[in-house]
Amino acid sequence: MNKTLTLNSSGNKLFKKLKPLIILLLAGVMIYSCSAELEEVTIGYVEWDSEIASTYVVAAVLQERLDREVHLQSAEPDEMWAGIAAGDYDVIVSAWLPETHQSYWDSYEADVVDLGPNLENAKIGWVVPEYTPINSITELNEFSRELGGRIIGIDPGAGLMKASKEAVDHYGINLRLNEGSGTSMASALSSAIRNDEHIVVTGWTPHWKFTSYDLKYLDDPDGIFGDTEAIHTIVTPQLEEQDPVVYNFLNNFFWTNDDIAMVMVMIEEGMEPLDAAKAWVRDNEEKVDGWLELE
Repeated sequence: MNKTLTLNSSGNKLFKKLKPLIILLLAGVMIYSCSAELEEVTIGYVEWDSEIASTYVVAAVLQERLDREVHLQSAEPDEMWAGIAAGDYDVIVSAWLPETHQSYWDSYEADVVDLGPNLENAKIGWVVPEYTPINSITELNEFSRELGGRIIGIDPGAGLMKASKEAVDHYGINLRLNEGSGTSMASALSSAIRNDEHIVVTGWTPHWKFTSYDLKYLDDPDGIFGDTEAIHTIVTPQLEEQDPVVYNFLNNFFWTNDDIAMVMVMIEEGMEPLDAAKAWVRDNEEKVDGWLELE
């Protein structure tokens, strides 16, 4: 089920109305310029743990530091891309390129603006616990019984699942590719590891499971899952004119796998996503100031 959440800005409405006058008085000047500003910024995202973390951090900065109201809308990948292309969202920070979401990019490239990577060294593939005596996709059929005859997948519209279906066909894998969600995949993996059982799941980096468990990607000798990727920020063509300050922040938004892992682990340990995002923003003020060009 897709989720919708609206976050109210933390600023005082009266202050916002008086802010230009206050600036004039403090600066001691007679005129000032006022930039265009959106009252609400809408962000579309897919419910992968990594994309929840990045989306909520962007939302926290918009709300806490830029005093914008934020509307979050979860969607399947195809819905997310269609939404940003149609202008239903102002931004997505969940675009996996050039492999996982390539088909969506090909369809909507003319209708959106790519601000470039917000995180690099992302990866997708099939993942097993380190203790599992399998190192390559080509060995899976030998261990079909131990693996329960299945590969634990996620939501069917994900680019990872499309690549997984291709890998099953290409390598002649006799295991069944099960559809599910990111949450159900992580739960199955955690249960198997607690019971010292063998399991193979569809996986991606960044994800908290690599921080919590000793895992490994299976070798993909024919490169069906592609090389390392980047996660990009995509905005509407009109955003720069509608809100230059928000556009500039999003253009500067870039963080590391270590950064995003901190947020994902906090969420996995029980914090609400927005609370975890706000905590990270408070603890990383210097980096956030750089995104806002306040250094």
